Amino acid sequence: TPPLPGTQSSPQDSIADPGKSAFHRSQTLGYRNGFAYSRLPTVGIGRERLYVNQLSQAELDELSNKRPTLTYGQAKQAPPSDFIPAHVAFDKKVLKFDAYFQEDVPISTEEHFRVRHVGIYYYLEDDSMSVMEPIVENSGIPQGKLIKRQRIPKNDRGDHYHWKDLNRGMNITIYGKTFRIVDCDPFTQVFLESQGIELNPPEKMIFDSYTELRKMPIRMYVTPSDFDQFKQFLTFDKKVLRFYAIWDDTENMFGENRSFIIHYYLADDTVEVREIHERNDGRDPFPVMIRRQRLPKAFVDKMKTFPRCVLEVSDHEVLEWYTARDFAVGKPVTLLGRNFFIYDCDEFTRQFYHEKFGITDFQSVDVRKPPPEEVPQFIPPYNGFGFLDDSMQNCFSLLPKPPRKNYLKMLENDHKVLRYQVTLESPNPEERKRRFILSYFLSTDMISIYEPPVRNSGIIGGKYLGKTKVPKPGSTTENAVYYEPADLTIGAMVEVFGHRFIITDADEYVLNYMESNAESVPAATLQSLRDHFAPRRAAVQAAERPQLLAPNVNSGQELEELVKQVQEQLKHHNYLSNSSMREAFLHHDKDASGYLDKAEFFALCNRFNLPVDNALVNKLINLCSHGENKISYQDFIRAFSC
Repeated sequence: TPPLPGTQSSPQDSIADPGKSAFHRSQTLGYRNGFAYSRLPTVGIGRERLYVNQLSQAELDELSNKRPTLTYGQAKQAPPSDFIPAHVAFDKKVLKFDAYFQEDVPISTEEHFRVRHVGIYYYLEDDSMSVMEPIVENSGIPQGKLIKRQRIPKNDRGDHYHWKDLNRGMNITIYGKTFRIVDCDPFTQVFLESQGIELNPPEKMIFDSYTELRKMPIRMYVTPSDFDQFKQFLTFDKKVLRFYAIWDDTENMFGENRSFIIHYYLADDTVEVREIHERNDGRDPFPVMIRRQRLPKAFVDKMKTFPRCVLEVSDHEVLEWYTARDFAVGKPVTLLGRNFFIYDCDEFTRQFYHEKFGITDFQSVDVRKPPPEEVPQFIPPYNGFGFLDDSMQNCFSLLPKPPRKNYLKMLENDHKVLRYQVTLESPNPEERKRRFILSYFLSTDMISIYEPPVRNSGIIGGKYLGKTKVPKPGSTTENAVYYEPADLTIGAMVEVFGHRFIITDADEYVLNYMESNAESVPAATLQSLRDHFAPRRAAVQAAERPQLLAPNVNSGQELEELVKQVQEQLKHHNYLSNSSMREAFLHHDKDASGYLDKAEFFALCNRFNLPVDNALVNKLINLCSHGENKISYQDFIRAFSC
């Protein structure tokens, strides 16, 4: 039945909380220092607090060890404690006694005896003793460990000192030297009293008169009124004034401006001059120009006859020496016949002059020479020899460096060439009949022109222009502008070093390249190429369609008439039959069937520049076609055999 109010067995009981979810019993097993032990539960089921009179752990241990004699008989005696050796029980336990001893000083007139304070240490673990004297600064006596750790003999019978023999207010003789024990530390006092030893009252430590005299403060002597060089040395030691100066020696032959650092040592009024070396200045690496010494400012009248080559200058020959007052920023100073101009100093020097002389004007002087005027560089006109970029490098340096190349562009456009057919613009009609091949190399932006040899034309064909960059008309040497693929359109004029060429035709690869890079090519250039190749592509597409509009395409009479028209145009252009064309078609006809695929056929036709109208060639290809993918190349070659 559910618990109802008034039915609980104790006032602590209450109605069960419906929100409780934990009804397990609490754990009675615990761990302490890695060992398991049992414990009484403190909470009940549902983590409710147990209101019982629990005993402490000490009371539980006492109850567990009790042995009631009435019930179980006589209680068992507890086992004796384990034996602990002295070196374990008294490990690192030392008794310390404060003592002193007195020794005579026979060779001193200031002291007759000396009292030396020591500490006597007794080690309980092995009954050994040692005597240590604290080190006193500037005592002049070897101090520290007087007697090393050992068992000290007590008498001639072989007995040794024991801690029972030590007490305050007693004398102890160790190796013929008597020590007076005056006190001990708190641990020693507690230990001896715990062992039943009654300690004597402590005594005061004795000090000798000479030691007390040394502890008195040092007498302060009054410095005499005259100048004290020793005081100057102690006051200004390691304090140096630093000035930055230049020596202008340009008046003499091969003279120049040289930078120096002047050091003035306040400790002894000496001066040192150091040279500032620059990289690759061509001078020997000797930093000191004038060694540290006192420099004279004014000499006596008889100084002219003084033998300075063998004797040093002293105070008798000098009226005045250089001092700190003689150096100032912005003023010249003459040191050993050399005129130095001081233009700056460091921060310590500024602070010293401000505190010592009240000088605050330390405006540094700019001694740097103004840079020479830049001579405008004029680039001479291009003389036509070599490339323009290579020739221009000779104007920039005596050792010209090759112009930097765009290696990424060269790698991306390697072996990519745009080929165009051009004609020469000339008033001579014979010159206008000449045909040239203009090649534009995309990797280097260079142009080469080649003229195919024509038999019996009277003109030697071959290389017309080697690979070079061709500047546009109006281009200058300062701002050279070269021809780009965007400038090569059908019908455009290309001026090559005074010769004008008209572009009449191009490879189909040019159109494919322009279409693949349409974002970087002007629309006019791309449209001119598309308009030029539109009839040719239409003829090719018509040849690939089924021949429904021309049912009599294989008519022999029509083919013969077309062959005659082609040969007449070849005779007009003085074209000779090329045996390499037949060999190329026969080479690709592996099975000797006389037919080739359209893809291979058009690829071979593009290799040979045929001087025939494109419409006539496309019509001839249509007459030689058999089926959708086969073309008879025998009839096609017969048309070009003159």
